[in-house]
Amino acid sequence: MRVGEWRVTLRPMKQTLLFPVLVLTLSGCDALRSQGEERPGPLTGPSQAAAATEFAPTVATTALGARAVSAAALDTTTEAEKAAALATPATGGEKSLGKTVVALGPPAEQGLWLSTSLVTKVTQGRIETAAGQSLTLELRPGTGGSLLSLAAYQALGLPLTGLPEISVYAN
Repeated sequence: MRVGEWRVTLRPMKQTLLFPVLVLTLSGCDALRSQGEERPGPLTGPSQAAAATEFAPTVATTALGARAVSAAALDTTTEAEKAAALATPATGGEKSLGKTVVALGPPAEQGLWLSTSLVTKVTQGRIETAAGQSLTLELRPGTGGSLLSLAAYQALGLPLTGLPEISVYAN
């Protein structure tokens, strides 16, 4: 073995031994801190919940805010319009679009309408409940779940929080 070869093999060995010694030396630096220094707390937070020191002011709210009104006040569809929509018989040329579960639509949108993904354009149609009640109304394209107008819910006598299944027909 020549002298030059020995030095080549010794250099990686020195680095291998020097690294662990350096790591151990630096890890002990925390022990050299002065005892009077305050150490930071754990990163996960306190082990016990602290008592509340502040309280938010009491606020009176309602489901619809300060301007809450009844469903009857929001519905401007006349009783005559509802009666005419209920009395319209089924026509022979109707096409069944399927069944859907409906929820109450925005009360601010007036009229007799159904927003559903069963249609792609605004058209006239009819819905029928499981109890056999039928109502003529406007079918509007929608996405997701079907929404039925407040006036239609009231004309059919459906509970406003109900999710009835209806059959949908297009003219």
